[in-house]
Amino acid sequence: MGIWVNKETKVIVQGITGTTARYHTMQMLEYGTKIVAGVSPNKKIATVESVPVFSSMKNAVKETGATVSIIYVPAAFAADAIIEAVDAEMEIVICITEHIPVLDMVRVKHYIKDKRTRLIGPNCPGIITSGDCKIGIMPGHIHKRGNIGIVSRSGTLTYEAVSVVSKAGLGQSTAVGIGGDSINGTNFIDVLEAFNKDEDTHAVILIGEIGGTEEEKAAQWIKANMKKPVVGFIGGKTAPEGKRMGHAGAIVSGGIGTAESKIRIMKSNGIRMANTISDLVPILQETL
Repeated sequence: MGIWVNKETKVIVQGITGTTARYHTMQMLEYGTKIVAGVSPNKKIATVESVPVFSSMKNAVKETGATVSIIYVPAAFAADAIIEAVDAEMEIVICITEHIPVLDMVRVKHYIKDKRTRLIGPNCPGIITSGDCKIGIMPGHIHKRGNIGIVSRSGTLTYEAVSVVSKAGLGQSTAVGIGGDSINGTNFIDVLEAFNKDEDTHAVILIGEIGGTEEEKAAQWIKANMKKPVVGFIGGKTAPEGKRMGHAGAIVSGGIGTAESKIRIMKSNGIRMANTISDLVPILQETL
């Protein structure tokens, strides 16, 4: 059911002794996620929420066999945490941390090239396969098992899309927040490829926002490769040019990356576009 993570996925929480990490560790455990270890190199604490705490990723992986980690580490240290997880040969690393310096992410991007690890984020809400595994900060109670895949640059808009899909009784296979920073690990096309192969995903919602050209690239890929219907939404229609809006990547400059240009290109590539998040459901119902 869904992509990349499931009820058997073993998870490590990096930075588990922090206040935010403790809270979300509890929430993830309550959802049913198999958190098998935490890592905190400087805190001498044996357990957090009954989860054993290790001093390094390599020790945690050796003892537990975990394949996924989630990072709740302050921005100044997040890049090193990602690299430590890559060195521990994690299959997937989810980085929740926001405000990571761009040069740090340039270093990370170069380091993970050709490595086995998939990075989701940073500055993202995480990934959830509904009913099986929640790795991130999303509110688990709004998710419902179903057949709609969701991929988004915006955490808040992800939650809104999930909520309307759940209330309509459609539910989700997996929802992935790829993050809104200008440099990240996993892009729209990576997620779309996985949804395209997933038998339990029957249609996909793609939520973009102003800035950059990732939505335009995704639209072209969808037209050439996607076998399942895709419904799109672009946030930021009223954003002024030259002003960053929330995410580091959400900035319109020189007329590039506007909501209007993205919507136009997505429509021209056969993607049905919703004017509001609430409009996603009736369009989905027409396409299924």
